[in-house]
Amino acid sequence: MELKLELVPIPVADVDRAKAFYADTLGFHVDVDVRPVEGARVVQVTPPGSSCSIGFGTGFAAYEGTPGSVRALHLVVADIEKARAELVGRGVEVDEVSGGGGVLFAGFSDPDGNGLILQEMAWRTEENF
Repeated sequence: MELKLELVPIPVADVDRAKAFYADTLGFHVDVDVRPVEGARVVQVTPPGSSCSIGFGTGFAAYEGTPGSVRALHLVVADIEKARAELVGRGVEVDEVSGGGGVLFAGFSDPDGNGLILQEMAWRTEENF
């Protein structure tokens, strides 16, 4: 059996603010922004190069929860220093790079406090990335 993780729902307080952060600030692609039924909205954004998306919205149980309660969504990058510098240049407050054992990471949060982590793994380069 083949299983593919394609969507991680996260709770946010303001859908428009979250969409602006993920799309405009982080550069995620907006795949979906629809209002399928009265009182509901579905937004799905995907990081460049990823096959897994983040979803948020209103009107569905998948989006319920405390905004800011998601922790440590990993965004794997080939060059963490370069990725961190780009995000800082876009106005994102990103922690200093730390780690060990071939794994480097630097955390930051979306406007609601949901946590994301840039992660670089030394063995995931070139064709293995």
